[in-house]
Amino acid sequence: MASKTARPGRRLIIFGLVVAALYGGVALSGQWKPKLGLDLQGGQRITLEAATQNGQKPSPASLEEARGIIDQRVNGTGVTEAEVSTQGGRNIVVEVPGKNPKNLVDTVKQTAQLRFRLVAAMAPGQPQPSGSPSPSASGSASPSGSASPSPSKAPSAGPKSSPTATPKGRAPAVLGGVHADKAKPSKSPSAKASASSSAAPTAAPSATPQANPAGAPVDQPLKWMDNPGTKWLKKFAAFTCPTGKQAAAPVVDNKNQPLVTCDSDGNKLLLSSALIEGTQLKKAEAGIPQNQVQWVVNLTFDSTARKTFADVTRQIANQTSPLTGQQKQFAIVLDGKVISAPTVNGVIPNGQAEISGNFSQKSAQTLANSLKYGALPLRFTVPVVTDEGPTLAADQLSAGLIAGAIGLGLVLIYCLLYYRGLGLVVMASLFIAGLVTYAVVLAMSQAVGFTLTLPGIAGLIVAVGITADSFIVYFERIRDEMRAGKSMRVAVETGWARARNTCLAADSVSLLAAVVLFVFTIGVVKGFAFALGISTVIDLIVFFWFTKPMMTLLARVRFFSSGSRFSGLSPETLGIDGPPRAVVAAGGRA
Repeated sequence: MASKTARPGRRLIIFGLVVAALYGGVALSGQWKPKLGLDLQGGQRITLEAATQNGQKPSPASLEEARGIIDQRVNGTGVTEAEVSTQGGRNIVVEVPGKNPKNLVDTVKQTAQLRFRLVAAMAPGQPQPSGSPSPSASGSASPSGSASPSPSKAPSAGPKSSPTATPKGRAPAVLGGVHADKAKPSKSPSAKASASSSAAPTAAPSATPQANPAGAPVDQPLKWMDNPGTKWLKKFAAFTCPTGKQAAAPVVDNKNQPLVTCDSDGNKLLLSSALIEGTQLKKAEAGIPQNQVQWVVNLTFDSTARKTFADVTRQIANQTSPLTGQQKQFAIVLDGKVISAPTVNGVIPNGQAEISGNFSQKSAQTLANSLKYGALPLRFTVPVVTDEGPTLAADQLSAGLIAGAIGLGLVLIYCLLYYRGLGLVVMASLFIAGLVTYAVVLAMSQAVGFTLTLPGIAGLIVAVGITADSFIVYFERIRDEMRAGKSMRVAVETGWARARNTCLAADSVSLLAAVVLFVFTIGVVKGFAFALGISTVIDLIVFFWFTKPMMTLLARVRFFSSGSRFSGLSPETLGIDGPPRAVVAAGGRA
C-alpha cells in the first residue's frame, strides 16, 4: 500500500510554489489590505423617498424595479457589496462603503427615464479592422404585417434583423428594429410590393447633405436626423462604446439635446433630441396574440403622444435616410442606453403598436418591464445622506477578529490536548489555510473588487470548524487502522483512502449551502456565503496538498511511528495493550 503513495515532498514543494506565486501577484499590486465594507470601514448611507409622477405611493413592483436600476448603477459589476434595499414600501436605502465621489447622490437618485428618439446614424461601437466589409443586414415586411422577402446582395456581417411591431386594431404597419432578440435576416428574392428595411449598422454615413453644414436645428428632430451637421457627425465618428466596468456607468441623457450612445449589442447610434417621453406611454405588456405562437410586446401611448407618434411614423415609414442610405428608424432609450431601434413600414395613427420578433417569454417580459417602469419613472425626493464613521466600524472589526482568534485558539488547544503531536499538523494546516485565504481575499479585492464585510469574516470563521472536521475525520481513521494492527505508514494510506470520501462529502454539503445562500439571498448575506464557499474550497486544497503529504512524511519519523507518549498515537491514546506493531521489524520478535 505504501509503495503506491505519491511523493509527498514534491507535492509540498509544488504547493509552496503556488502559494508563493499567489503572494507574488499580490505584491505586484502593492495592496496588502483587503477592501472593507460599510460595516467595517464606514461610508455613506443614502435614503431616498420614492413617489410616482403624480405624487402617489409607488407600487411594490415599480419600487423593486427602481431598486434594481439603482443597484446596477452603484454596484456596476455587482461585487463591491454596496447594499440597495427597499424600506417601508416607499423608501430605497443605499449603503455604499468607503470614500465616494461627490456626484454619488445625483447618480443614485437619477430617475430612470424612457425616451423615444430618431436614429440619424448607426455603426459598430468598436473600431473595425481595415478592409473588413461594413456590416449590413436586410429584411423587409409588407404593409399587411406579413414578412415579405427582400434582396440581400452580401452576407450579413452585423446584427440580425430585429423585432417588428404592428398597430393594434387596424391594418398592420410593421416596425422592425435592432434588439437583443432578433429574427433571422431574409435572404430570399424580393417581391415588388415589399419595402426594403435595413436595421443593421453601417460603417459610416454614406452621404452628408451639403445644404447646411452646421446641421438642422436640434429642436426639429425629423429634419435633424437627415442633416445632423459636421459637429455631431464628428462626435459620432470619434465615439466608441465602453466595455467592461465602464459599460455599466450611467449615461447623461438630456432630452433637449442629441445623444451618442450604444445598444446592448455594442453598436453606437447617433440620436436626435427626444420626441416622446416615457411618461407618455400608458401601457407596455408582453403576451401572445390570438392565433399566433410568438411572444410580442404591446405598446399604448396616451393622447398627448398619439399625434406625435402618428406624425413621426407617417414621415419615416418606408423612407430611406439621405445620410446613411438605410431605412429610417427610431430608438427606444432607457437611462441613455438603446433597448430597441425599430424601423417603420407603415403609419401608426391610433397610438397602439405591437413589437414582435424572435422573443422568448423572458425576453418579452423583460422588455415590457423596461418600457413599463421607464414609462412610469419614480421621482425621488428629500434624499437623506448620512456618513457612517469608521469608529463603530473599527469596534465591530476588532470584536470580530477577537471572536475569531478566541475560536481558533480553542480549536488549537483542543487538538493539542487530544491529539498531542498530531495537533501540530492541525496548527500548521490552519496556518497555511489562513495564508492562502488572505492571499485569495487580497487578489480578489484587486481583480474583481471583492469587499470584505463583517458577515464575510463570520463566514471565514465558520470555515475554521469545517477545516478542523477534516482533520478529525482523517486522524480518527488513522487511529482506527492502527488499532487493527497496521503500522502508521500503512494506516496513513488506508485511512486516507477511506477518510477522503467522507471529507469530500462533508465539504460538498457546505459548498452547496454556500452556493444556495449566494444565489437566493441579497445584500451582505451574499458576502457570508461567498466567504464560506471560498474557505471550503481552500480547505479541500490544503487537505489534499498539504495535510496528506505532511502525514505521509511524519509516518517516516520515529517519534510518531514508534508510538511515543506525546505523539498522539501511543498505546494509551489508541486504547490498545503494548506498542503498535509499526516498531516490529521484519523477521524480528513477535
